[in-house]
Formats: sequence, C-alpha cells, structure tokens
Amino acid sequence: MATQSIKSKSQEEKPIGVIGAGNFGTVIANILAIHGPVILYGRNEEAVIKMNLERENRGHPLHENIRAVSNLATIARECDVIFPMVPSAHFREMMRNLSAYLQPYHILIHGTKGFDITLPEGETIESIDKLSRKQVKTMSEVIREESVVVRIGCLAGPNLAKELSQRQPAATVIASPFDEVIQIGKKLLRNDRFQVYENKDIVGVEIAGVLKNIIAIASGALSGLGYGENAKGLLVSRGAVEMVYLGRALGGDVKAFLGVAGIGDLVTTCNSPMSRNFTVGYRLAKGEKLPDILNDMAEIAEGVNTVRIAKKCADFYKIRALITDRLYKVLFEGMTVEEALDFLMRFPLSADIDFI
Repeated sequence: MATQSIKSKSQEEKPIGVIGAGNFGTVIANILAIHGPVILYGRNEEAVIKMNLERENRGHPLHENIRAVSNLATIARECDVIFPMVPSAHFREMMRNLSAYLQPYHILIHGTKGFDITLPEGETIESIDKLSRKQVKTMSEVIREESVVVRIGCLAGPNLAKELSQRQPAATVIASPFDEVIQIGKKLLRNDRFQVYENKDIVGVEIAGVLKNIIAIASGALSGLGYGENAKGLLVSRGAVEMVYLGRALGGDVKAFLGVAGIGDLVTTCNSPMSRNFTVGYRLAKGEKLPDILNDMAEIAEGVNTVRIAKKCADFYKIRALITDRLYKVLFEGMTVEEALDFLMRFPLSADIDFI
C-alpha cells in the first residue's frame, strides 16, 4: 500500500504540458498553472529564454508555476498529460516531431479549431474541386494517425484568450470518448471563473468548433457594412443551421452543435472584435484585400482555410451551404461582400428548422 501511495503522489506532481505559446496556449497554461506546475513549449528558443527571464508572453504575465522550453522531448519526458494548442496548418508536422517521444500512457487534449487535409500527390487545395470526409481530418484523428497515443480529448468552446486572461467568467467543453480524459481535463482546468462541461462526441465538438469560424467571418463582414442586430441574428441562426447540415455530413452529431462548443462558441465569435475570424470579415467589408489582412495578423485566422475546405466538402456531399458558398466567392473569386449579401437576401428559402 505504501508503494502505491508514493506512486500516486509522484504522478500528481508531474507537470502538465502545453504545446504552443500563442495567446490561447499561454492563457491555458496560466489556467492549468493554478493547480500545479506547467511546461510551456515554444518553437523559438530566443522567445522561450525571454519568457523565462521576463515572466511574460504576448502581454500575458506568466504564472510562477510555468516553465517555458523549446524542446519537445522535454514535454513528452516530463509530462503525462499534454495540451497541444498549435494552428491546424502546423499540427500534423508538430505531431510527427512529437510522436518519437510519445508513449501509449500519454494523454493529449488539443485545443485547435481547424481541419487537416490529405491530397493526392501533386494536388493542392486550389486545384481540386471537391473533398470527401476521407480527405478531411480533425486534430484528434491526426493525433491517432501520427502517434501511439490512445487517450485523446479536445478542448472547445467560447474561449477568447483576452477575456480568459482577465479571469472573466467563461466555460469550455472537454470532449472525449474516454471518461478518464474528460475527468482529468475537468480537474485540471476548472476553477471559480472557468466552468468545464463534458461531451462524448469528440468529432462533433471538433467539427462545431471549426465550422463556426466561417460564420464568424461573415458576421464581421456584416458589422463592417454597418448592419445591426437584426441582420446579425439572422446570420447566426441561419449559420447554425448550415453548421448542423455540414457537420452531420462530416460525421458529427446534432447535439454537439447545440451546446457550448457549438452555439456558445458561435455567438461569442460572431459578436467579438477580439475574434480573428470576425476581424477578417470586418476588414474585408471595409475594402481591404485578403492577402493584406492575413499578412498583417499576428496569429492565424483558421476560418479562411476552413471556408476552402467546407465549400469543397459541401459540393462533394451536395449540401446546400449558402453562407459558406458566398463567402468562398468573396475570399477567393473576387465577389464583393455587398454582392454576397444581396444574393443571400434574395435566395428563396422556406423552412426555418428542419433537422430535428
């Protein structure tokens, strides 16, 4: 019994790993650090040294329990539970680099809201017309493909980094088919200002978190045009319906889109200038060009690439996704925001809700 007690204690004292020292990764590291030691991984060695010396990153003070490193092997060696917070464009590469150090006992709970796509050799996202679900992967599926890790979870919800850093009331969802992962995630993250809900449909929660970024871009565009709350309410409600149809075609359950990670996240990102995707739409409506907007942003707006992927998935599955389709034309085919809005307002629709 004594040996078992000592073992349990040593496991509890192990630090928690966070991979990705962007705004969200830093804020999650600070939340985790309330309960114990955290190792925060950043790719840039100079930035990591600076973090450890100045105890600050991207304007966020670092909790005293956080130690920054630039070595993935350190994270895997010292941490049993790891939270990857890496943009989807770099997620598979990160997992390939990390996988050499991972063991089946590791637990990974990611917080990335994007898709990974697999294309035939020589093809690009621009050169193909349609995408099937076999070619589109969520981050939990990437983890499974690239590593021996079995226990995988996802963190999703209305989690604007700035508000979390100010300890404003907020909530998130831990989704996983494993009860153990959910309970560990709740224990590590929950505090008096941060509520944590649970969901077994990890794929549905992942897809909801990805697709709402499309509607957030459209919402920013409406605000950029100067339209008010009636227009916003129309967009959010029709956007939620579109998310359900697309999400269901991609393998998610309707329930995932009606909770905190679906409607909750959708409402938040459609109403906040702090959302990168909202900002893209707002600036587009003001007449700026997409390449200029993206080059000017400090962090990736996942929704832009999601529009490409979702449009081609909708075409493959013959899903009527009007907002996604028009936004694709605005982003990549030269249509103006005004023209897209005019089309949507004129399109003959009748049923309000027909997916329940």
